[in-house]
Amino acid sequence: MGRSLQRDLNQIAEIADTSSSEGLSYVLTETLLALLRHPDYCISGYSYADVKQSIEDGEKRFNQLSIEERGKFDEETLVNVNNIKKQATTSQRANRFNNEYIVITILVAAEGAHKLPTINGSGDLKEALQKLGSIPTSKILAVEVLWTPQNENDTLTEPELLEDYPLLRPL
Repeated sequence: MGRSLQRDLNQIAEIADTSSSEGLSYVLTETLLALLRHPDYCISGYSYADVKQSIEDGEKRFNQLSIEERGKFDEETLVNVNNIKKQATTSQRANRFNNEYIVITILVAAEGAHKLPTINGSGDLKEALQKLGSIPTSKILAVEVLWTPQNENDTLTEPELLEDYPLLRPL
């Protein structure tokens, strides 16, 4: 089931112009819509909001979270940063097993204070996604959508999920 979501995310990343506010808003909106259209794919979630007093502190925290999350991946097969795209043609971990899980991490840096609900159920997840989608384009400073596995032939097993993402709560 998650393969169609992987394809959607790959397509968004491939065509998005991430060098503009409008492009970042497009990435965010399309990712949120993909998740909202497939609530049956969402089995757990976690939300976190952090307010920083300066743009520099916010950028530092955003970059820290990005590196932390990307460090959990064995490889990145598709990257689009400032509209510079890098795509690996083959996965080092490709195998014949079906994906067990896909984890999608959405990082957003935006001006102003934005509160997200604690996610304890599917209604909270829907509310959090809708709140992210309501951030005006003019307030969005950065967006990063990360998912693992990226390659349709790669897998994320339950033990890997539990080890790398201990804050996720079942819905």
